[in-house]
Amino acid sequence: MAPLMLGISTCPNDTFAFHAIMERRIDLRGLEFNVELLDVQQLNDGLFAGRYDIAKASFHAALLLADSYGILRAGAALGFGVGPLLVTASPSAQLQPESRILCPGRTTTATMLFRCLHPDVGQISHRVFSEITPALRAGEADFGVLIHEGRFTYQRDGLTLVEDLGASFERLADAPLPLGGILARRSLGQEVAATVTELIQESIAFARANPDDVLPTIRRHAQEMDESVIWPYVELYVNDHAVDMGDDGMRALQTLERRARAAGILDAGSRVLILA
Repeated sequence: MAPLMLGISTCPNDTFAFHAIMERRIDLRGLEFNVELLDVQQLNDGLFAGRYDIAKASFHAALLLADSYGILRAGAALGFGVGPLLVTASPSAQLQPESRILCPGRTTTATMLFRCLHPDVGQISHRVFSEITPALRAGEADFGVLIHEGRFTYQRDGLTLVEDLGASFERLADAPLPLGGILARRSLGQEVAATVTELIQESIAFARANPDDVLPTIRRHAQEMDESVIWPYVELYVNDHAVDMGDDGMRALQTLERRARAAGILDAGSRVLILA
């Protein structure tokens, strides 16, 4: 078959999980991939445009794309203590309806989560995740929602934690937070989807057994190069749910979906499908 268009993020959890696929360290079982590495909002936009056969996506986008794409059980970013953080450069700042908020993309789960938890705050604008910290320090917004490496470096960068949005969701929902997962075009069929799921699981196993082999790939794309940040990040996000999101992962996604519909963020529509 023709090469599959694969999109993943530049973040350490994805480059760790997909290294063995990208570098052909495992048997790809006859599949070929053309790989693009982009910011998660760019990946979401590419999926809406139909660019990818398989791609990492925010679960916010996955819920909106359920007619065309299903979710693979492997490769998800899901768990406890993995959520986005609301931060500020002004320790005395109070969140108000008129506060200016920077979020990392219109269809990111971080934006959905902020809107679910703070529906009265309306001045939301968007930046690439790596631009939010500099913008806050420059006074361009009152608060920002940090994802990826920013979760580990905000104190070093002089920012103050206002709220762990993931922890707030976990308390309300009594469930782990579903951030993002691997989507596959439904038209690929169950057999191809199952093979890709198995390849992701094998790629994660290879990376765990060969971290020195993976590190150059992570560093080629990461915003943060320090191993003291990279490895805790990988350990946090490439957890058991990354190998198989499991039934509790699906329940967590359904909980997020219900809350988003109740908040008016999602219309009634198709439900997500686990392909393999």
